[in-house]
Amino acid sequence: MKRYIVLILLLAVGFVGCTDRDDDLEAINIRIKNASTLNFDSVQVGESPEPYLNVAPDGYSGYQEFEIAYTYAFIQITSVEETYTLQPIDFVGETPLPLGFYTYELDISDTGEVTLNFVID
Repeated sequence: MKRYIVLILLLAVGFVGCTDRDDDLEAINIRIKNASTLNFDSVQVGESPEPYLNVAPDGYSGYQEFEIAYTYAFIQITSVEETYTLQPIDFVGETPLPLGFYTYELDISDTGEVTLNFVID
């Protein structure tokens, strides 16, 4: 009986430990959720050297690391041949995010406006 309890505990710990992220925090980790009905061919966030690629509707990208990030950012989305942009004016008065995991949920309105919903993961 003790063997079964130990086996069940080991399996439970194994399942809980399996996620799509590494919680060894050394940076701010941001991913994209596509909340629109369009396929995002490319999403540029801030000054990141690598864009997020091929994010399907209701899909998520992988995490990218940032040294500094805020609850919003410059966003440029390319979908087919259209480009959609969210351009913040400045970050005056904003506090940089602490190390952690975050999601920028992005949507595009009927008028072509990009909306960003910030989520703490």
